[in-house]
Amino acid sequence: MTEGKMKAILKTAPGHGMTEMQEVPIPKVGPNDALVKMEAVSICGTDVHIYEWDDWAANRIKPPLIYGHEFCGFVEEVGSNVHWLKKGDRVSGECHVHCGQCFQCRTGNAHICERMKIFGVDTAGIFAEYASLPAANLLINGDLDAKYYSIQDPLGNAVHTVFATDVPGRFVAVLGLGPIGLMSVAVCKAIGAAKVFGIGRKNKYRINLGKECGADFALSSLDDDVERIILENTEGRGVDASLEMTGNPNAITMGIDIMRPGGTIALLGVFASDWTVNVSEKIIFKYATIKGINGRLMFDTWYRMRGLMESGSLNLDPIITHEMKFDQFDEGMAAMRSGNSGKVVLYME
Repeated sequence: MTEGKMKAILKTAPGHGMTEMQEVPIPKVGPNDALVKMEAVSICGTDVHIYEWDDWAANRIKPPLIYGHEFCGFVEEVGSNVHWLKKGDRVSGECHVHCGQCFQCRTGNAHICERMKIFGVDTAGIFAEYASLPAANLLINGDLDAKYYSIQDPLGNAVHTVFATDVPGRFVAVLGLGPIGLMSVAVCKAIGAAKVFGIGRKNKYRINLGKECGADFALSSLDDDVERIILENTEGRGVDASLEMTGNPNAITMGIDIMRPGGTIALLGVFASDWTVNVSEKIIFKYATIKGINGRLMFDTWYRMRGLMESGSLNLDPIITHEMKFDQFDEGMAAMRSGNSGKVVLYME
């Protein structure tokens, strides 16, 4: 049994910031759990929400809490019921903890479990030297650099969204060039999209990253005539698929406007306000398909993205813009909050 103290990042109290690195006990391992010694962790947009304490965080998070949910690490210890993992296995994991018993879980939709909990949100997370996690949520990694395996959670969101539409040989628009939008651009290129239009707004840093990730056109909805450029470069039709990553209702409207009749728009962004639309004009007469995307398919998406990563066709290097030590968490969080970053990866020493 692993005992002693470990370093961990805690949200110590409600409010902006309120985050400290503390020494806390190494967690105990339940019969269905595995203790994971972290190799690398990455900072998610969700972690930024928790740090900044927006309305979502205030209504969901109960400090004190170790947060974080994106990681690569090594199994240190397994519970008495766990026989498919062993000490030394290199793993990452699905942060959505499903019950396995509800209607959704029993019908192949565990990613929308009726009693879903998320580690780093509802239970202790992985911004620590060790984390005790449900063994059923862990998947064994290969031999790539830890930084790639540490970002599989958001990459899975991108893969799930992209594969919800018909991308190979098609014209695709990605609306929103945050980390998951950038990953979506890279995935679309890796699987053979004809042309990818990456669309940001005013963050030039991330628009430029969109180009580095493979976008054929990296555009600003503020400065460029997006609809004209897309029509000119899609034989006058518009894109076959729009992938919405912003959570801005205006982006849904743009995504449909730049889409050909009969196209598909997949929505991953989380919206703080309602979307008002002329349904007849924008959806019915356009014969549009709208798909809502939540999380990753458990575990189909994981195996699909693992195959993409290990095929060598998926270029994730431009997306990982900052690599730091775990002790530099504050600096890494500042980089994420600035918007002038892709993914920030923190390494354990």
